[in-house]
Parts: sequence; structure tokens; C-alpha cells
Amino acid sequence: MRKAGTIILLFFAGFPVLLAAQAGNDDPWGNPDWDQYYDDFSRGDQTFIISLGTIFPAFFRNDGESIEHKFSPPVGGTGSLAYNYYFNSNIFIGGEAGGMFLPTLGGNTLYVIPLGFRAGYQFNYWKFEFPVTAVAGVTWYRYLSMGNFGFYFKAGAAGFYRVSPNWSFGANTDWYFFPQWTGDKSENVQGNMIDFTLSARYHF
Repeated sequence: MRKAGTIILLFFAGFPVLLAAQAGNDDPWGNPDWDQYYDDFSRGDQTFIISLGTIFPAFFRNDGESIEHKFSPPVGGTGSLAYNYYFNSNIFIGGEAGGMFLPTLGGNTLYVIPLGFRAGYQFNYWKFEFPVTAVAGVTWYRYLSMGNFGFYFKAGAAGFYRVSPNWSFGANTDWYFFPQWTGDKSENVQGNMIDFTLSARYHF
């Protein structure tokens, strides 16, 4: 966990240096007029997002009954890369790939690698952008020598502040649903988790 926290701090600490370097170029937002003028997204605009943060097991259910999860401490790390394509100022589609880890009571670690299709709607106000996103995809699980494949669904919301034409920074929260379907209904498990991440978004 200390390593994950160090990576997050170093990642975001480096961006002010990058932004300072951009301030001296010919970027139209580098002049005083950009504070009075803001151009919303238009068709064909794209973003690339990198996110890092923590994930918490919420609750798990088996055959309609709540069951205790085996994660301790009840927090893990998560990160993702995502891409969005905008049809207009509000509607976008894209994809994402990520990874997460959660320690268990036995001192082991569960690894999860999700890969999904995303679509959403973004609310814009001046330099503030608030995307709401839904994701559906597949995921791979790895625990000790055991591996598994399944599906996942995710819904989330984020808030970003555009600091330049090319960069915006913000925070996200997402709700993950991991269903584990088997041939025996009594063995089915539905996992629910919540993440909180910080994000940097590149606009192009």
C-alpha cells in the first residue's frame, strides 16, 4: 500500500512541471484571453485518461444472502487507462483497461484485470467537466494458482477542472458489480466494490 501511495504522489507531482513547460509555447490558452473564452467539446474530440487510487469491497451476496468477504484490510489499489471519443459536447463512447489488487485475511492477494466498453454523458460548466459513465466488459481474476474469467459492470461519476486546452485533472468514484455465475445457482456470488481515484485527462 505504501508503494501504491508513493506512485500516486509522484505521478501527480510531475504534472505541474509539464504544465509549466507548456505555458511558454504558442498554445492559444497560454494567453490572457482564455479565461474569458472556453470552447466546449465538439464531434471528433478525444480524451485519454489515467487514474490511480483505492478500491473498497462493499458487499457480497450468495443465493440471495449477504456473505462476508475475506479481504483484510478492506482496501486495495486500483489503476486504469481509458479513452473517450466525443460525438458532441456531451455524449461519448470509448474503452478502458485496468488492474486492481486486494489483500486477503490469509495474507495473499487477489488480482483483477478488467477490460470494458464505456459510454457516457458529460455536463460542462465553464472549465468544469462532470462525466457520468457506464461500463460493461470482461475481467480476469488471479488468486494464488487459481484463475477465473467473468464479466463486470460499472457506473461512475467524475469531476474535472480544465487547466489548459490539453489537460484537465479531477477525481472519480465508481461502483463495480462482479457477478460470478456457475451451473449451480447456490454457488453464484455477486461482488460489489467501490473505488475512489484521482485522474489526469489529456485532450486531443
